[in-house]
Formats: sequence, C-alpha cells, structure tokens
Amino acid sequence: MRFNGFPEIKESLIAGYLPATFMLAPMAMALRQQGVPIKIVYLGHRDGTALMVHKDSGVFTIGDLRGKRVAIPNRFSNQHLLLRKALAGHGMTVKDIELVEMPPPDMPAALYAKAVDAISSGEPFMAQTEMDGYGRVLYQAKEIWPDFISCVLVVSQKAIDEHPEWVQQLVDGIARSGLWLEGGMDHRMKAAQAVATGYYNQDPRLLRFVLSKPPDRVKYSNLRLARGDFQKIAELALEAGILTRPLAFEEYADTRFSERTAGAPGYAWSGK
Repeated sequence: MRFNGFPEIKESLIAGYLPATFMLAPMAMALRQQGVPIKIVYLGHRDGTALMVHKDSGVFTIGDLRGKRVAIPNRFSNQHLLLRKALAGHGMTVKDIELVEMPPPDMPAALYAKAVDAISSGEPFMAQTEMDGYGRVLYQAKEIWPDFISCVLVVSQKAIDEHPEWVQQLVDGIARSGLWLEGGMDHRMKAAQAVATGYYNQDPRLLRFVLSKPPDRVKYSNLRLARGDFQKIAELALEAGILTRPLAFEEYADTRFSERTAGAPGYAWSGK
C-alpha cells in the first residue's frame, strides 16, 4: 500500500492496520518509546537523501542557509537530524533557519515555486528537481553522515510473535533484492523499469536517474542492523527532543532476522 505521508503510516501502524512498513528511523524509535509494540528488523537502503536548493538561489554553502526556509518531512525524520548535524558543523543550529514540515511529494513543487529555499527528503523527490533542471544539490547525505540511514523496516510485535517465518521471508527478500541491485548498472536499470511500470506508475527516467547519477546515490548493501549506527541516531534524536530519555538498542531493535541474512545470495532475476 502506498502512503503520501509518514503521519498516515504512523497512525495505521498504531491502529494495527499495518503489520509491517518502512518508516523513518527516529519516528520508529519514538513510537517504541511511547509504548507502541513494534521493532526495527532491517534497513531499506543507505544514503538516498540530499538537500536541494533552487539552481538560481544564492545558497552555495550550508552557512548560506542562515535565515532561509528549509523543508523536511517532519521533525521525527532522519533528514531533520542530518540537517542539524550539517548546521552544527558550521557553528549553526536550527534556530538559525526557518524549519518547515512538508510531505516529500509536495517538496519539488514548493522548491520550483520558491515557496521554500531548500528541501530535504529521501529519493526520488530530490532527484526530480535536479532532473527537471531547477534543483541543485547542496549536499548529499554521505557528505555529512557516511552510510546514512533513513527508512527502516518496522514490524509489529504481534507479527513477530505469531509469524516469525513471515518476517524472515520479508527480510530475506529485501536482503537478496538489495544484493541483486548492487550487481551492476544493468540490474539497476531493469529494476527502475519494472518498478515504474509495474507498481507506482512513476516516470522510469526518474528512477533511472536516481539509481545512476551518481551510482552510489542510493546503496542497497550493508543493510543488517548495527548497534553503532542506531546509537548515533539515538544520541541526535535525544538532543533534538525526539526521544525523551536514552533508549536501549534492544528496546526498539530485533536483530535475529537481520543476522540470518548473512551469506544470502542475490536474487536470480532476469529483470522481466
């Protein structure tokens, strides 16, 4: 099922309507802290986030963002934490900018109309502005936070307890499809065509752009859960007020499904 915004995903998960979903890592951690019975079991990808400005703007450095309007998916997003990290590296805080929460699908139009000065979300919305000629990359996530994590696979505790085999099949599928995607540019182009025409009715050109310019714009390897990665997120989330207290890794993560993907082969898919 496709959702246009993370608040709707959150409510569907809380209501028990969704047994599994991809969602923003800090949001998943905050929900767990609030008592929602879910666990993070795997990653969706690494990197795949950029901060875009209008090509005609005078913003060429992070310091130039001072006093500007910057759109993020919501305050529970890792894009929020990434922006805070970028600003801190230049002696700034979010108080030096005007932060705007906006659904990612609305961001390209907002940047085009110059209703905001910068936008940051996961792909393919950032690449859309670049491909269409009015967006310019100010930074890619990997430049600020190497091996950046945005979306994670979240599963309800009920599904884990009642059907762990289903959860494992899902995690194995994501792991093996990621390995297939990393098997070469030909695989990425076949995937772009299949997903665009078979699932989301998106422009295949856009998905080809996202998966190739540059080739490591989004990475689909190294998706197993690592405590160190999440400790960094938790520290920044606590500092940002997303978490209200320190949260132990075991409270929100179940690594057993992730660990069982070690040595898994890539899918043997022809791309048809």
